[in-house]
Amino acid sequence: MKHLEIILVFLLITVSCHVSKNSGSQQTIIGKGTTFRLSEEEKKEGYKVLFDGTSMSQWTSNTDEYILENGCIVMYPKAGHGNLYTKQEFDNFILRFEFLLTPEANSGLGLRHKMITAQSGYDGMELQILDNEALLYKDLKPYQYHGSVYGWIPAKRGFLKPAGEWNYQEVVADGDNITVILNGTVIVDGNLREATKGTPADKIPATLFYEKGHIAFLGHNSVVKFRNIRIKERFR
Repeated sequence: MKHLEIILVFLLITVSCHVSKNSGSQQTIIGKGTTFRLSEEEKKEGYKVLFDGTSMSQWTSNTDEYILENGCIVMYPKAGHGNLYTKQEFDNFILRFEFLLTPEANSGLGLRHKMITAQSGYDGMELQILDNEALLYKDLKPYQYHGSVYGWIPAKRGFLKPAGEWNYQEVVADGDNITVILNGTVIVDGNLREATKGTPADKIPATLFYEKGHIAFLGHNSVVKFRNIRIKERFR
């Protein structure tokens, strides 16, 4: 059985980043990978591409574990935890991207993060990226499942596709308001001030309220794939 699981994981991580039918994106096949292009609607709305499947030039830091492969950014863990950051910092934005989980995958999406040089660690807000249905995670707290503002705002469950399938996610960071839309369903619609109300001040991390910072993929020693990443800044 263990041998079968290893084969399954290998197949999941080697599949090419094929075109999604529901993302509203435009892609051109180049070799085994793809080039992502904004739709005409997204162009008019002011989105810009953060990752087009051909270059990681807008990303920095842990490029040893996060690599460009077949039109995707793929996290292949080597030394444990590792973070990949956008070179640019953002304040209020709408972020759109697609991701694929392998069985038991655990990762994170950092919002308004500060860049750290340590091998592991965080300095900002984290949205959970997780294979919710894995038995390994059956006893987690509600605010630890996929899409949750980790530790503070729990996400609705039941809208994540099985490991090995692509998910489409949109994240809206509007001041203290955080919205997460997964595969067309709002799974988080919360306010950071409301979520921390009644909590002693010394128990509330200042990192939760950074007004500006990098977007980051926060590695947790799991293989995860990302593609078609775009952002709309200062939309208010």
